[in-house]
Amino acid sequence: MASRKRTTIKLSTKGTILHAPQPPIEAQSGDSSPMRLSERLDVNLTYLKSIFANASDIHFREFRIFDGRPAAIIYIQGLTDKAEIDDNLLRPLAQPNHAVDRVIEHPHRLPLGVLFEEYVHIAGAKQVATLQEAIKMVIEETNVLLLVEDEPVALAVSAAKSPDRAVEEPNTEAVIRGPRQGFNENIQTSLALLRTRIRSTAFCVESFDLGRYTKTTVALCYIDGIASSNLVDEIRSRLKRIDIDGIIDSGYIEELIEDSPHSPFPQIQNTERPDVVVSQLLEGKVAILANGSPFALILPINFWGLMQASEDYYERYMIANAIRALRFIFLFINLYLPSLYVAITTFHQEMLPTKALLSIAAAREVTPFPAVVEALIMEITFEALREAGVRLPKTVGSAISIVGALVIGQAAVQAGIVSAPMVIVVSITGIGSFVIPRYNLAITLRMLRFPMILLAGTLGLFGIVVTTLAVIIHLSSLRSAGIPYLSPVIPFHWRDMKDAIVRAPRWAMQQRPAESGKANPRRESNATRKSRRLPSRQRARS
Repeated sequence: MASRKRTTIKLSTKGTILHAPQPPIEAQSGDSSPMRLSERLDVNLTYLKSIFANASDIHFREFRIFDGRPAAIIYIQGLTDKAEIDDNLLRPLAQPNHAVDRVIEHPHRLPLGVLFEEYVHIAGAKQVATLQEAIKMVIEETNVLLLVEDEPVALAVSAAKSPDRAVEEPNTEAVIRGPRQGFNENIQTSLALLRTRIRSTAFCVESFDLGRYTKTTVALCYIDGIASSNLVDEIRSRLKRIDIDGIIDSGYIEELIEDSPHSPFPQIQNTERPDVVVSQLLEGKVAILANGSPFALILPINFWGLMQASEDYYERYMIANAIRALRFIFLFINLYLPSLYVAITTFHQEMLPTKALLSIAAAREVTPFPAVVEALIMEITFEALREAGVRLPKTVGSAISIVGALVIGQAAVQAGIVSAPMVIVVSITGIGSFVIPRYNLAITLRMLRFPMILLAGTLGLFGIVVTTLAVIIHLSSLRSAGIPYLSPVIPFHWRDMKDAIVRAPRWAMQQRPAESGKANPRRESNATRKSRRLPSRQRARS
């Protein structure tokens, strides 16, 4: 190990010039070994104060412990519990109950480890021997750092108090029947919500610190024995390759690890619901949580999974299938209704009944624009109103979006700018977009409507067919963590069709999905399927 270079630091404190040896830094000395803490408290404090000179929220509190030695604690104001520091750290060290007896028994002063074991009443603590670790414990782990004179180590005490909101019901995934808990911005709380639902040692959590400056804690969650090891290794390698200044939300990670970043279709599912994450983990998938974000990422996914809601599995399968059928009907309405209206009224009037054709022609007689321009005007206006409703305060946002659509639509019809049938078409299309359970899929379909309307206005039904084929080809080529996006339809897996477009009864879904559940395909035993029926004698008695 290279010898330490001694330089002089001059820090003015109330007119006093302090001279202290500065620990070597790797960039200056070329020594890759970490610098150890000094036994002198003033040396350690001088160096740490120079590091945190521009951080006014980091506080230094100097005091004396019961044996007369000077000590100091370092903590971040606002992220630590002051009451716990005062009651369980400072007060026991300053005035312990049996301090006099212990000093007499040990005249050479107690080591830091003994002080913590006998006087400090905080559960989590870790000894720190280097300055790099000390800085990390204060900045990244938000611990309280305890330094004592004549001790070459420090003590990092866990007394964190994060400014978190309580566990609440998710606003983006409301359900009528089902759990009401949702993730919040604290990753420890989110992991606790998962742990309460998966009480098994097979539930694995791997942590990463991503972001050069934010040092955001990211957790990779999976169930060992169900998730494929190849899938876990692939996601782990993608996370380790991330080298960026900061991770603010899980959306950063989603964009950095998805297979096809230029595709408008989402390849990673995001959710605020712990029950959704647990159900996907039990199918052999993995989840990613990021500190500071209430949204967990799930992968791999497929197109059919994005059309499913958590409530589908809490209601009886007949009700769930009826609701799913309604969703798929409005998916096609959302995507095709405006373009079909434009194509038929512009090029294929013979497809309409005579009375419907005369009614539409009479309504469009006063409009100055062709159908394609009329559709684009209404669609853009509706999207602007919807975006305004989202950005405005909740108390007035919904009222503005609904009233604005009614007033503008009625005024546009009376002014002769658009026709009444077009207002009806756009309104039904807007309702169809709200039926889709996943916002990222709904906004993708809203984006696809515009090129489809343009092609329908120039090529008619042929343009709609061309756009549809292009979308199907694109979806067939997509992958989510290496899994085909349209599975189990392409490639076809008959057993997985029990939970794709429709949902089979719970007792009939005995196996996990073929693509993600290869490691452990069986999810229930035959006894579960047989238990749905009473024995013949018991059935006769009842």
